[in-house]
Amino acid sequence: MTYSIAGRCARTGMLGTIVTTSSMAVGNRCQFARAGVGAVLTQHRTDPRLGPLGLKFLRLGLSAPETINALVSSTPHHGWRQGAVIDAKGSSAHYSGHNIHSIHAGASGRDCVAIANVVRSAEVPAAMVRAFEAAPNRPLADRLCAALKAGHDAGGEFKQVTSAGLLVVHEQSFPYVDLRVDDHPDPIAELTRLWALYAPTAENYLKRVLEPEQEKIGFRKEDRLDVTRRLVGFDDVRDLPNITRGLVARGYADEQIRGILGENALRVFSEVCG
Repeated sequence: MTYSIAGRCARTGMLGTIVTTSSMAVGNRCQFARAGVGAVLTQHRTDPRLGPLGLKFLRLGLSAPETINALVSSTPHHGWRQGAVIDAKGSSAHYSGHNIHSIHAGASGRDCVAIANVVRSAEVPAAMVRAFEAAPNRPLADRLCAALKAGHDAGGEFKQVTSAGLLVVHEQSFPYVDLRVDDHPDPIAELTRLWALYAPTAENYLKRVLEPEQEKIGFRKEDRLDVTRRLVGFDDVRDLPNITRGLVARGYADEQIRGILGENALRVFSEVCG
């Protein structure tokens, strides 16, 4: 019914998870992560309490295998649960309870761990691990999205999946990325699309937290423009599409473009309209 993977980027130290299932709100119930600590996946007769508890064990210094053992030994009804843990060093472990009677499996790889239940093939987790390991230089969220698609291509769930969630943490107490899709006919593709849209702006939102005094968030220092000054090349309303396309091509986000064009657009329109 659910398949997921937790991973670590060895280059950046980022930690993240991605998950999909045929029921609603999987991103809210099954994946948990804390920067510098680790990530926990919990599924099958899901007990969301296991996520925070697993992170607590990791913060106390337990390894990923020790955390799995602690969760199993301290949790009632653990025979119904499936879970996985990865720690900040990339060590991982997984567990599947004896009451899971469907096709299910788990697999650990370099800096990742995947689990699946009620799926068409026990190869789903291994396929996810291979996909994750295949591109170590790609951003962590890219690798997680690729792994989820690989799980689908390896058989996926028996039912039509309808929800998915992507969670990435890095250095701060809040998520670097937290995207979710619910009640969608193709949540894996939609989640990948949302990440592609969000990726260029992720650093901007972080800078708004860490550098709020920087008015034009996301610009390199040498690229920052004074929006109150006359924008070179923007002297006629017919120039607006060209300027906009140029800013888009340089990678500026919609909000940044609105900030740049705002005062200048008013100036041009005022000159035209008298």
